[in-house]
Amino acid sequence: MRIVELSNETKKSILNDLLKRSPNNYTEYESTVNEIIDNVRTTRDQAVFDYTLQFDKFELTPENIKVSRAEIDEAYSKLDAKLIEVIRKSAENIRAFHSKQLRNSWFDSKPDGTILGMKITAIEKAGVYVPGGKAAYPSSVLMNVIPAKVAGVDEIIMTTPPGADGKVNPGTLVAADIAGVDTIYKVGGAQAIAAMAFGTQSIPKVDKITGPGNIFVALAKKAVYGYVSIDSIAGPSEILVLADETANPRYVAADLLSQAEHDELASAILITTSKELAEKVSVEVDGFVKELSRSQIMQSSLDNYGYILLAENMTEAIAAANEIASEHLEILTRNPFEVMTKIRNAGAIFLGEYASEPLGDYFAGPNHILPTNGTAKFFSPVNVDDFIKKTSIISYSKEALEKVHKDIELFAENEGLTAHANSIKVRFE
Repeated sequence: MRIVELSNETKKSILNDLLKRSPNNYTEYESTVNEIIDNVRTTRDQAVFDYTLQFDKFELTPENIKVSRAEIDEAYSKLDAKLIEVIRKSAENIRAFHSKQLRNSWFDSKPDGTILGMKITAIEKAGVYVPGGKAAYPSSVLMNVIPAKVAGVDEIIMTTPPGADGKVNPGTLVAADIAGVDTIYKVGGAQAIAAMAFGTQSIPKVDKITGPGNIFVALAKKAVYGYVSIDSIAGPSEILVLADETANPRYVAADLLSQAEHDELASAILITTSKELAEKVSVEVDGFVKELSRSQIMQSSLDNYGYILLAENMTEAIAAANEIASEHLEILTRNPFEVMTKIRNAGAIFLGEYASEPLGDYFAGPNHILPTNGTAKFFSPVNVDDFIKKTSIISYSKEALEKVHKDIELFAENEGLTAHANSIKVRFE
C-alpha cells in the first residue's frame, strides 16, 4: 500500500481523486435513467413489467409482483436459525438507538395570547430500495426500515429485484419481516425508484425513498428528488483511520480492507504520525490481500483510492481528516476521545481498537447509511428525523397582534406587498 507524505498538494490531489467517484460525475447514464423514469410515469405497471423482463429476466404480473406471506415463511426456512437470531438482536439494538432520537411537538404560550410551536408529524408512506443478487445486504434493510418504524410512518413499502426464478434473496425477506415492512414488491433498478416516486397500478406513490443501489438507482433518486424526498445520493464506500504510534498495525490493516472489499471504487486511507506504523500497516495489508477472498477487488480499490498519509503531527492529521470528511472514521490513538472532540466532519466515528467499522455496519445500533464523497460536511446519517416533518404553529390574540400590527404593516409596505399589509390593517380599522 503506497505511503505518501501529507502536504497541501497531496491532500488536494487525493480529494480530487475521491470526488471523481461521485454519482454526479456519471452523466453518461442520465439519459437512460430519464427514459426509464418517463416510461414508468407514462405507462406505469406496463413499463415496470417490461423493464423487469429485460433486466431481471422475470415476467412480472399484477398477481406475482408482491412477495407473499408464503414466500417470507420459505425465506425463514432457508436461513440458519443462528443468523435469524443475530438479525433480531441487531434489529433491537438499532431500534433502541433510534428511539432516543424521537422528538415531541412543542408549544410556547404567553400571557398576552401568543402561541407559537412546532408540530412533529411522521410522513405517511416511506419507500425502501434494497439491491438484489450479490449486493443483497439484510443489514441495510434494518437500517432503512427501523428508523421509519420508530418515527411512526404509517406504511413502509420495499422494492427489490427478483432473480430469473422470481425469488427474492431470503436474507432480505427475513430482515424486512423482522423490521416491519408492510409490503414487498419484486421490482429493482431505476424503474423501482420511478414507480415509488410516481405510483403505478400496483405500487403506491410514497413520500420518501431511502436505500442504496447501483449508479442507475442513484441517478434515478437524484432525478425524482422534488417529487419525493430521498435520503442521499450515495457514493462508493470509504474508511479513514486516524492513528498514532500506539495503534495495532494488524487491526488498522484489517479495518482498511473491510471497506476496500466493497468494490473497486471504495476508498481506504490511513493518516498517521508514525512512519513505523505506516510501514507495518503496508506489510499487513499486503498479507491480508493474499489471504482474503475478494483480493482482486481489494487490490484494485487500494491501487486507485488507497493511501497511507504521513503527517508531521496530530494537528495536521486531524485537519486532513476534517477536509476529507470520510463516511467512516476510526480513531486509534492514545486518547481517542480527546481527538474525537476536534473532529468536525465524519459520517460515523469509531473510537478505540475494539470499535472497528463492521461493528457499526451490523450490530451496534447507529445507522450505517452515511454521507459519502465529502458530504459529511453537511449531511447526517439516516435517522428518525428523515421520516418526520415539522409544521410551524402560530396563534395570536387580538391583544397580542395589536401591539405589533404597525410593525408588520411597515415591513410589508417596505417590500411593496400592500396586500400583505392590508391583511393586518383591516383587523384594526
